[in-house]
Amino acid sequence: MPEGKRRIDEDMVIGEVLDRYPEAQKVFRKHFGESCFSCRGSRIETISFGALMHNKDVKAILEDLNNAIRF
Repeated sequence: MPEGKRRIDEDMVIGEVLDRYPEAQKVFRKHFGESCFSCRGSRIETISFGALMHNKDVKAILEDLNNAIRF
C-alpha cells in the first residue's frame, strides 16, 4: 500500500476523503453530482450514508474511489 494512503471504506466521512484524496472529486461527482461539494452534510456523512441517500451502490462507489487513488 502506498505510504500515507489508506484504502477507502464505507465508514469514512466524505469530506475527509475529499480533503485527503483530491482525486476522489471526480468519483463523488460521478455518483452524487455537483451538489456533493456544496452540501454541508458531506463534512459529516459517511460514504455509506451518501450512497443510501442517493440510491447508489456503495460497493461501486468504493471500487471507483480506490481505483482513483490507485489501490
